[in-house]
Amino acid sequence: MAVNTDRPQDLYDATVIGENGEKLGKVDAVFLDNRTRRPEWAAVKTGLFGIHVSLVPLARASSDHGALRVPYSKDEVQKAPHHDPDRELSVEEEKQLFDHYGVEYGGDTATARTPDDARGKDEAAGTRRGAVGHDTSGPTTDEAMTRSEEELHVGTETRERGRARLRKYVVTETVTETVPVSREEVRVEREPITEENAAAAHDGPAISEEEHEVVLHEERPVVGKETVAKERVRLGTETQRDHEQVSEEVRKEHIETPDEAADTGRSGRR
Repeated sequence: MAVNTDRPQDLYDATVIGENGEKLGKVDAVFLDNRTRRPEWAAVKTGLFGIHVSLVPLARASSDHGALRVPYSKDEVQKAPHHDPDRELSVEEEKQLFDHYGVEYGGDTATARTPDDARGKDEAAGTRRGAVGHDTSGPTTDEAMTRSEEELHVGTETRERGRARLRKYVVTETVTETVPVSREEVRVEREPITEENAAAAHDGPAISEEEHEVVLHEERPVVGKETVAKERVRLGTETQRDHEQVSEEVRKEHIETPDEAADTGRSGRR
């Protein structure tokens, strides 16, 4: 469905959908062509917390159940030439934006941001229709002035802070153990001839030469090795909580009457 260019206020706060169905952000403002007074550009808040504002052409945009659908990717929108959303778009800046989006540029007029009262907030607040006031710095507005201020939104993002690695290597060390060993030694035993051993003593020649041999034994250490699993080691992570302070400047609008300003000045000179 085509965008209703007769009611630019309907575009405010509309969700902007890119070419792949991804959410790009929300419409923060609408810029009108100075000559035709038709909506030409939508200022879209993108990025983390919506603090980045990019201009998107409405020439190829369409309305989709209250959302604004554009044929551009998030990267293409976020990389569009930067423009200060608080001032008019010059002819040169508009040409650069058209070139970036590949839209044919055939005009020579700049565009201006629609006044905040185009949002229709006066109806939501219940103020009476038709009550107008003259804004000396811009177009005619209703009887109320909107005061705005910037709010600081703080969050966190996760990024890599380093890497840990396990490495296994082999070292050699000397292990000394004490092992008990035994050995046999020769011992000569002599015993007198008695009635019990007389028969064995006279067994054989009376006089002869002979040898008797005894085998000696001993123990010696024997070393063997086997591989035994001792433990399993793995890397794990644990989260440490801490607090960091961040500081950023925010702007606030203050509204006062000339009488209040004069009273403040007199109070300061006392």
